[in-house]
Amino acid sequence: MAVFAENLKKLPGVSHLAGLCLLDRHGGFVATIENRPGSQGSLAVYHHLAQKFGAITPEAAKNGLELYAEHTADARANPGKHPNIDRLIAVNDDDATLNVKHVFACCA
Repeated sequence: MAVFAENLKKLPGVSHLAGLCLLDRHGGFVATIENRPGSQGSLAVYHHLAQKFGAITPEAAKNGLELYAEHTADARANPGKHPNIDRLIAVNDDDATLNVKHVFACCA
């Protein structure tokens, strides 16, 4: 089994989330990570980073890149293929910070 898949098993669940909104230091919208197939792993990583670090800081981004494991090397070799990893690379390289707003799932 891939290392990323093993790392995901250790992260907090995200079933209570509809997604996350990422905001720049001025509160401007950067991106949304939705709780849907294909992005649930990224949602789990970013949620974990927000819980652990309070925001997506350079230190958080470095930790996130380690969690993405084998996908980080692929993202570096193929910019644009993994936008959520690309974003962590940019935060790390630019010494930036992204704030995280949780969007909670509602029940009927």
